[in-house]
Amino acid sequence: MEGSVFFAFGLTLFAGLSTGIGSLIALFAKTTNKKFLSLALGFSAGVMIYISMVEIIAKARDSFIAVMGVKAGSWMTVAAFFSGMLIIALIDKVIPSDENPHEVHCVEEMGTSCTEAHNGRLMRMGLVVALALGIHNFPEGLATFMAGLQDPRIAVPVAVAIAIHNIPEGISVSVPVFYATGDRRKAFIYSFMSGITEPLGALIGYLILRPFMNEAVFGFVFAAVAGIMVFIALDELLPSAREYGEHHLSIYGLVLGMMVMAVSLLFFL
Repeated sequence: MEGSVFFAFGLTLFAGLSTGIGSLIALFAKTTNKKFLSLALGFSAGVMIYISMVEIIAKARDSFIAVMGVKAGSWMTVAAFFSGMLIIALIDKVIPSDENPHEVHCVEEMGTSCTEAHNGRLMRMGLVVALALGIHNFPEGLATFMAGLQDPRIAVPVAVAIAIHNIPEGISVSVPVFYATGDRRKAFIYSFMSGITEPLGALIGYLILRPFMNEAVFGFVFAAVAGIMVFIALDELLPSAREYGEHHLSIYGLVLGMMVMAVSLLFFL
């Protein structure tokens, strides 16, 4: 179990700190590769949706059925799945819409003169975005961590998918902080630190749940994780991919992500 904990935490740390990759892209790239981001976000959404609906929710149902029987276990799986959606929806609800961490930004914005941008409002916006992103990353961190504890073949693609979707979020933190301060180092640090909340959320969640771990708890967490990931894919990833102006590429990425996930799972049968 100890080895599984370290493995799960490592995956969560990798996924969370990928916000730093987005920050580096924003601070040092010349232009935004919109086609790549659209394809990557679509791919991430495809992985999340497929693995949630095909693998994770099935494992949750098996856990519930083992302790509650077929009928009650199936009902609890559905309830936990939509509870996960409700949790992430409520988190999004408390985030101010004009400072949402999923607001699409481009690298080209970094070239804007900062002479008029050294003001408290923009700095506040950057800090709020970083804080909002940090709060938002808590359930994502728990999702990756629990997947790592339960099944590595599910955990690795989940971590990769969340890491991909964290890259544009790193850009979303860096841009307003750089506007406000003109300081690339500070913009990177805030973006990087917002990703730390992902492994932090995993640890807090694990410490809270550890004394109560059994099949029913695993079932609830896994079904809720599936709901969280489907919601993220539909509410964040696909809309963000389309906002980069490459609608068809985002759908191609979605299908590709599902195909890659389906084939990879078959290799482990």
